Amino acid sequence: MNIKTELLLCIYLAFSVHVFAQNQQRPNIIFMMADDHAYQAISAYSDHLIQTPNIDRLAKEGMLFTNACVSNSICAPSRATILTGKHTHIHGKVDNIFPFDTTNVTFPQILQAAGYQTAMFGKLHFGNNPKGIDEFMILPGQGYYYSPGFITNKGDTTIEGYVTDIITDLAIDWLDERRDPEKPFLLMYLHKAPHREWFPAERHYREYIHKTFPEPPTLFDDYQGRGAAARQAEMNLLMHMNWAGDSKIYPEVMDSLGIPETLDWGVRALEETLTRMTEAQRQAWNEVYGPMNADFLKRYPEMSDKDLMRWRYQRYMQDYLATIAAVDENVGRLLDYLDENGLTENTIIVYTSDQGFYLGEHGWFDKRFIYDESFKTPLLVRWPGVVQPGTRSTQMVQNLDFAQTLLEAAGLTPPADMQGESLLPLLKGQADKWDREAVYYHYYEYPAIHMVKRHYGIVTEDYKLAHFYYDIDEWELYDRKKDPQELKNVYHDPAYAEVVKKLRRQLAELRVKYKDSEQLDRKYIELYNK
Repeated sequence: MNIKTELLLCIYLAFSVHVFAQNQQRPNIIFMMADDHAYQAISAYSDHLIQTPNIDRLAKEGMLFTNACVSNSICAPSRATILTGKHTHIHGKVDNIFPFDTTNVTFPQILQAAGYQTAMFGKLHFGNNPKGIDEFMILPGQGYYYSPGFITNKGDTTIEGYVTDIITDLAIDWLDERRDPEKPFLLMYLHKAPHREWFPAERHYREYIHKTFPEPPTLFDDYQGRGAAARQAEMNLLMHMNWAGDSKIYPEVMDSLGIPETLDWGVRALEETLTRMTEAQRQAWNEVYGPMNADFLKRYPEMSDKDLMRWRYQRYMQDYLATIAAVDENVGRLLDYLDENGLTENTIIVYTSDQGFYLGEHGWFDKRFIYDESFKTPLLVRWPGVVQPGTRSTQMVQNLDFAQTLLEAAGLTPPADMQGESLLPLLKGQADKWDREAVYYHYYEYPAIHMVKRHYGIVTEDYKLAHFYYDIDEWELYDRKKDPQELKNVYHDPAYAEVVKKLRRQLAELRVKYKDSEQLDRKYIELYNK
């Protein structure tokens, strides 16, 4: 931390700490986050794909948010927003390439300075030295599913095993061996799964590779009701997924069939993961994925494009959902530990993802768009004695709000430059004290992989207005209640003229409120093009 930032933090703490009553303990905080975990793949939201009984416990014992969303649907920017409570154009991490402005103070720093013991295990995805963390073991970059390496306070290390299990082992070991029972704690429990390329654990791929999942009704969407941005994106399951890395087709099978890899890292992603497996793990993998490859080799010559699209969707779901099965199991391990050690009652648990994810809807995978499957994220909060069990909120809440919420829950006043709003009124059942009607969104990473055009927009419970810019100038409006699949852009429909007028005015106001502007848009375009 630089001297200026450290001084500002000290001054802030001197004036912000609320003194808790002597008989009131400050709550422990466990922040659980999976990477690219679609809300559609949590049975508390929808049980048509998978059962997640352990994550569902948090909904049954706490609050589930149906309109939780992100301010920029891409990994590192979302994580920086969560830590700082600021939009990406403020903290600088507008995409996965731009640097994070390290003068920003994170909420773990504030909690640490206020007496919390802090720890982080799993995937941070930007920076190698998380601020405000007493002990950490984080994956370098994306990390690996098998025998992952970790960056730690004491140097780098590699641990044999499966990454989801290992991250949980590390978290429980810290709670059991090095947690100071005299201090409240913040535990950042951050899973790699279910991030691409979806390598499941043996106990799950043996089961899931034989499952068949229902196809989304928009699997073969032609985007005729949307604009150029949707038609030109490169996220199609058939056309843009890697064959080796994503669908697990062996390179020799691809060569035999004359199938080129879609992107240059696909074969490398498969081979690197397989080389990290032990001999026994590799043998088990081949026992399952070998027959799948043999069957594909036999069937491929007779398959139409529609057949291939359906096949690739099933392969995607089998591996993606199998990695989530491990996340759910391990969330259950951690919840059981809290129960068994008397830590449940005074611990806030947040479960979320860094953004949503497409599970074949509109024929897509990945994220980035303001459209719901990408924009919306799971959010479940359990806080015994504060949050009424089994409650739901439809309010527009955002990853921008997490920092303020957790600081206020700990008895601290958030810094004035944070841009979110505390969720405490909603968590306490005081929705009448919540006055946000709309959230702001801005995506920047274009031209780049998946080719999702730059856009910003405003979203309410009823409508979504987006402006796509840079190499196009198009507006889209969706009626979220009448058209939940967002198939028809009604921006130019005369029946919505007043809605457009109102939302454009509100969007302009949000741009001012959050200190975004056309000048900043041009700045980031110029910097990107350098």
